[in-house]
Amino acid sequence: MAETFSLEVGGKALSFETGRMARQANAAILAQCGETVVLVTSVMADKPREGLDFFPLLVDYEERYYSAGKIPGGFIKREGRPTESAVLSARVIDRSIRSLFPERLRNDIHVVSTVLSVDQINAPNILAINAASAALTISDIPWAGPIGAVKIARVAGSFVVNPTEAEQLESDLDLVVAGHKGGVTMVEAGAKEVSEELLIDALELAQSEINKIVDFILDMKAKVGKEKIQVSSPVHINEIDDWVNANLWDDLYNAIQIHGKAERARALSELSARAVQHFAESHPDSKPYISGLFDELTKKGVRKLILDEKRRADGRAMDELRPITCEVGVLPRTHGSALFTRGETQSLSVTTLGMVGSDDQMLDGLKWDEPSKRFLLHYNFPPYSVGEVRPMRGPGRREIGHGALAERALRVMMPSEEEFPYVVRMVSDILESNGSSSMASVCGGSLSMMDAGVRMKKPVAGVAMGLIAEDGKFGILTDIQGLEDHYGDMDFKVAGTKDGVTALQMDNKAGGITRSVLEQALGQAKAGRLRILDIMCGALASARPEISPNAPRILTLSIDPEKIRDIIGPGGKIIRSIVAQTGAKIDVEDDGRVFISAVESESAQAALKIISDLTREVKAGEFFVGKVTRLINFGAFIEILPGKEGLLHVSEISVNHIPKIDDAFSVGDEVLVVVKEIDDMNRINLSRRRALDQSATVEADEILGAQLPVEREREDRYSTFPKGEGGPRRDFRPGGDRGDRHGSRSDRRPR
Repeated sequence: MAETFSLEVGGKALSFETGRMARQANAAILAQCGETVVLVTSVMADKPREGLDFFPLLVDYEERYYSAGKIPGGFIKREGRPTESAVLSARVIDRSIRSLFPERLRNDIHVVSTVLSVDQINAPNILAINAASAALTISDIPWAGPIGAVKIARVAGSFVVNPTEAEQLESDLDLVVAGHKGGVTMVEAGAKEVSEELLIDALELAQSEINKIVDFILDMKAKVGKEKIQVSSPVHINEIDDWVNANLWDDLYNAIQIHGKAERARALSELSARAVQHFAESHPDSKPYISGLFDELTKKGVRKLILDEKRRADGRAMDELRPITCEVGVLPRTHGSALFTRGETQSLSVTTLGMVGSDDQMLDGLKWDEPSKRFLLHYNFPPYSVGEVRPMRGPGRREIGHGALAERALRVMMPSEEEFPYVVRMVSDILESNGSSSMASVCGGSLSMMDAGVRMKKPVAGVAMGLIAEDGKFGILTDIQGLEDHYGDMDFKVAGTKDGVTALQMDNKAGGITRSVLEQALGQAKAGRLRILDIMCGALASARPEISPNAPRILTLSIDPEKIRDIIGPGGKIIRSIVAQTGAKIDVEDDGRVFISAVESESAQAALKIISDLTREVKAGEFFVGKVTRLINFGAFIEILPGKEGLLHVSEISVNHIPKIDDAFSVGDEVLVVVKEIDDMNRINLSRRRALDQSATVEADEILGAQLPVEREREDRYSTFPKGEGGPRRDFRPGGDRGDRHGSRSDRRPR
């Protein structure tokens, strides 16, 4: 039987319904806020998978285009692979709920969030986290929830809980927090250089709202919840446990303290092999058990070393960074490049500059006004970076998530399109990895972009922090490596400038975290970030004054949208001719912005001049060096701008007598003229005679300076023509051309 439950969060009503849809799942929740509706289901396999050494959780986030009244773009009119935003939403749900499942659970669990309706006001991803929590809580799936989730924005200096899409656009903070009554489990944030203190205040506000949601879901559980399935306790083989602790513990503890990742892994593997060999006869199938036991003992050793001895596996102090080197300009033909190395983590970051309008990324999502992206950051994690062999099949969810975090950290420092009219694509290839590769991408990306000449507002750096807490003791670690990340209770990545935080990501397994612990952790992260920025600035402190010589030169021009057709021409004829003539790449926006791109500055300038000439308004009194296009009895037509001709009447050619027009000009001649007038029919009348008279009184410029000697020589030649009696005769009879000076019209021959 269907039941509906309601509560209010941030001034908005939420309703959760169960029992009407997807009834064969272990549990299903139809959640609604405004007119945004999400269906979330949770299903668990009946039997555990044998031989697994990890928990098999799969979270999917399905965006249905019908939810926004849209039909998918492209040739195949159905939803395909998840969009990047869908992948990121799935990751946020996964990170919010994963740590609360039993450690030994090996049954496949699938959580699916399907977006059914979007009102363009209330975000569906926050609703989906809460619905996933409710679906798991009322189901029979073992889970230590519930959790709640909210988004916090700051608009005009005040915090807003679960802001609308319009409010979020005005905010300098985009913070998503999920957690239970014991504390936060997941944080995802982007910000415009906010302080660490402000972040802590926002987290505390989020926790108070989360507590309301948790109480609400617990009330649902009391009314419609199922009894949880019990997970079998792990089996212990005491004989193996006792022998390993008595004979290998000291060697294992020493192996943990080997500084090199590969050497440490090799030493631990050899110790595990000794145990397997020792029990080969008495327990021939004990290899998986021994592997799990060594994992538990390694975790115990890492935590003991940090909490009891205040030392880390690689010998560093708690707040000490690994050795850092920064190199810029490492690749000769790319637009910008940097190699950032921190310990055994290394990012090769390469920046490419492209053209707005053709190189920016068009997004096909659930928003009707989905903007295009002019800053792209792509993160690649090849298997050789960790010494593994596996097929490479394109970026997975982890790569997309890490790239999105680094992109968020750098995006707010991008110059505006008006200041820097380029599309920027930054690619981070991880060449080595031992922790914190996403933050290495932030550091390397900042250097690479500045090397390309991207006028970033400030350099950005990032550092990954860790926390290990047990029995009232805790240790906060700066710049964690893979071992500390794997066996720690919390990792949080903080990126920003010297003046504030631009991105934050946190995953917590430690339960409640007090304000004092958060303040210490974020303060320690800030100190580490500032040290990294100092090292980075030693390699390159700001953007290079000029963009890379290998990058295209982009010029911009704003024209009247009504004149776009003058650039395009019939069937694109004119714009194709400009491209063929100059070699430049041209993109015209509907609002009249024109982007011109070319590797050579001269090509871009040539295209800019042609387009400016095509779209400019001619004014009386302007000088031009035009080209003769046609000769007629009473004068010549002169092209003064591309596609714009004016009439130079024979009487305006010279102060001297001109017997025949073709004695004066030939088609293709260049001639100095001034615009005499533009008549009521928008026809342009030109004068050469006045141009020569006025040239003595105007300041010499490029037009006059280049053409005057030619015109003076031509004028001297005109003065030698014999004068006819009575001067030139002009015929203005209706229906006829302006008549021939020598003979009747029947005497004219084709020219």
